[in-house]
Amino acid sequence: MSKNLFVTGTGTEIGKTYIAGLIVKTLHEAGLNVAYYKAAMSGNERRPDGSLIPGDALFVKEISGISQSLESMCPYVYENAVSPHLASRIEGNPVNMDVIEQTFQAVCHTHDYVVVEGSGGITCPLRFDEEKIFLEDIVRRFSLPSLLVADAGLGTINGVVLTYEYMEQKKLPLKGIIFNNFHPGNVMEEDNRHMCETLTGLDVLSCVSQGDKNLPGLSAEKLAALFADSFLQPESL
Repeated sequence: MSKNLFVTGTGTEIGKTYIAGLIVKTLHEAGLNVAYYKAAMSGNERRPDGSLIPGDALFVKEISGISQSLESMCPYVYENAVSPHLASRIEGNPVNMDVIEQTFQAVCHTHDYVVVEGSGGITCPLRFDEEKIFLEDIVRRFSLPSLLVADAGLGTINGVVLTYEYMEQKKLPLKGIIFNNFHPGNVMEEDNRHMCETLTGLDVLSCVSQGDKNLPGLSAEKLAALFADSFLQPESL
């Protein structure tokens, strides 16, 4: 079985997939057997044959160079660029936790490390009808430690602290923070880093600038140490 790490964010479109891809790339280039997994993926384009392209998975595969199949990376792929719970209401094929469990465990059985990316922020609903599934249910079900991705710019203190406090309340362990869209020497962004660390007690492990092809300050060894053995919780959700 693998060691696993969940990548969450302060919201959508803040660079979770980009950071997840760099994590996978760093471990892969260090010779580690690493995979990527995302339970549900919205906002995808179609191939000429009408099938959906799992865009986030394709990005991670291309930037990292891993040979893992796209099909194994994400069991639920939707076209509409909305939360998965709404996309499945529009398109059908709602998220099923048994399918998540089976597909995730299959990836875990064939890889030593698995980077698991969330959809949107930690409170994102994956399904909300007669059955209710949230991202935090997956994190808890598989005992996943998490990294928090945040934009380095204006407003990030609020987003980081609120996400941290929510995850603390829900007993979802955070290993640290990664800033995206960072501009070295920018007074506000440097202060954001200091304030986020001070108010959460977490370290900002890396500050990533646009176009970076690695994670500054984070070696493969340091990254691998953030992963943890996961196990299936016995209680049903």
